Amino acid sequence: MRYEELYRRSIEQPEAFWAEQAKAIDWHVPPQRILDDSNPPFRRWFAGGETNLCHNAIDRHLAERGDQLALVAVSTETDVTREITYRELHREVNVFAAVLASLGVGRGDRVVVYMPNVAEAAFAMLACARIGAIHSVVFGGFAPHNLALRIDDAQPKLLVCADAGMRGGKVIPYKPLVDAACAEATTPPPKVLVVSRGLDPDAVRVPGRDVDYAELRARHEGADVPVEWLESNEPSYLLYTSGTTGKPKGVQRDVGGYAVAMALSMWAIYDVRAGQTMFTTSDVGWAVGHSYNVYGPLIAGATVLLYEGLPTNPDAGIWWRLCEKYRVRTMFSSPTAIRVLKKQDAAWLRRYDLSALKWLFLAGEPLDEPTAHWISEGIGKTVIDNYWQTETGWPVLTLMPGVELKPVRLGSPGLPSPGYRLRVIDEVTGRDAAPNEKGVLVIVPPLPPGCMTTVWRDDARFRSSYFSHFKELLYSSLDWAVRDEDGYTFILGRTDDVINVAGHRLGTREIEESVSTHAGVAEAAVVGVQDEIKGQVPVVFATLKASGVDEPARREAAAEMQQRVVDQLGGVARPARVYIVNALPKTRSGKLLRRSLQALAERRDPGDLSTLDDPNALEECRRALERGSDF
Repeated sequence: MRYEELYRRSIEQPEAFWAEQAKAIDWHVPPQRILDDSNPPFRRWFAGGETNLCHNAIDRHLAERGDQLALVAVSTETDVTREITYRELHREVNVFAAVLASLGVGRGDRVVVYMPNVAEAAFAMLACARIGAIHSVVFGGFAPHNLALRIDDAQPKLLVCADAGMRGGKVIPYKPLVDAACAEATTPPPKVLVVSRGLDPDAVRVPGRDVDYAELRARHEGADVPVEWLESNEPSYLLYTSGTTGKPKGVQRDVGGYAVAMALSMWAIYDVRAGQTMFTTSDVGWAVGHSYNVYGPLIAGATVLLYEGLPTNPDAGIWWRLCEKYRVRTMFSSPTAIRVLKKQDAAWLRRYDLSALKWLFLAGEPLDEPTAHWISEGIGKTVIDNYWQTETGWPVLTLMPGVELKPVRLGSPGLPSPGYRLRVIDEVTGRDAAPNEKGVLVIVPPLPPGCMTTVWRDDARFRSSYFSHFKELLYSSLDWAVRDEDGYTFILGRTDDVINVAGHRLGTREIEESVSTHAGVAEAAVVGVQDEIKGQVPVVFATLKASGVDEPARREAAAEMQQRVVDQLGGVARPARVYIVNALPKTRSGKLLRRSLQALAERRDPGDLSTLDDPNALEECRRALERGSDF
């Protein structure tokens, strides 16, 4: 089948197309209606059908491939590798599910998972899916404040955490972060399940709240927990993403639509089938980690390679050594990771047998041509960009080697995936942009299976955040784009105040709020500035309440601002530079000109300044940039 035929059918005959794709998973009760879009922008896929993600990821494979590797968890931080077959994974997930049930977790209850890339993180996710609980995995790099916000929104029955993670040989204690988050949260979980890795022997246990996983695991060894059959549109998990306000959005995913989208994407996009191996370098706390570190490959009956560690430890060949050892067919990483490798000896790329490797997919941020050329030539493989969002759960734009590999066009993630009816439209008029004309990338509803169904407990925010930007009812990606004459789309950057740091989405307003908690700060503006390695980094421009502050005091204040952000939001949000200025550029109506500040920081034209209230303010920021950051 050619790409055009597959895509056209998904758009012109969506119900027939997705009814066929639904046959790829097991249903306890078949869907009664393929698509119910009677209440736009909401839609219900496979309505009335009952299924279970854990069953589709594990149980249905036991008869045919019970002794095949399902999960390989490699940690170069602890030098531990665990090779787990489908039968062993089934046993571990059943035990974990029994532990959850013993702690009062049941269908519809939320479980927050705060774990690094270890096997138990996957066990926890799959165990939640098994019993119908809703998991919310939080990236282990987030600070207590960020974790507390997610706890209060999800209101979990249980929080599962590791005692510690590791990065670059340094132990990162998780338990104190969890304790601080629970202390800050308004609705802390009644129980915290601690998975001890032996990395933090001094971790303090809170009596009556904290329970040890190893102890409970021993009690439930050999447990057999039946799957909970869920209606297709019940929530499967929540995944929080930054917005333009300080409050994160709980992206809610369904069960049936997500399973079907994963099944399709594994063979059509990533060209991975049962018995083959996929290696995804993402953290389980991100959307890619959910879809292609855990659910997608397991639903396909493939082997998952889960990695904890740096791409350069113990050396810059570690990823390729793993590709050789486990005969990886498709690898999925990020441009930032490849740019890190680019600083190493290119000989590492040719040291191992990569004959089984067919494709390297890169996503999370725009892929620049020099990086794409370097890695493609270095490993001798096709590099495929793909574009998607936490909200979509799987690629919106990509090439599909499992169907037909269209020519790679560097700078573009490619063509629309099945079910995504895309337009590029003028921000003001809403008309379709001409070829090669800049506009906003939008999706014409209904959103295909696998995409978010709503914002957790906030349908109004779902509408306002994604469907209120144009007169027509359209999902706004909030990304600028152009589309060429052949339909290839090029992503140009965000239209809002969200920045992309090494594939991590961060709200600049969130960082501004953290900076502004410093007692000496009068006002702050945060912008995303291009960075050679990370794509973008946050940069702070701030004014102080006190005037005439000398250089040592200014530098001290800047360092304290940076630490505030790290303490409240985590190291991933750490400002790269802090500039203390006497005034921030604003319009006469008082709006901060963040885009002009960003342009100045990137040595670009700041644009039309006719609306400036005080032209000296922008010049003041220009001088600060020339002087150098205060931290």
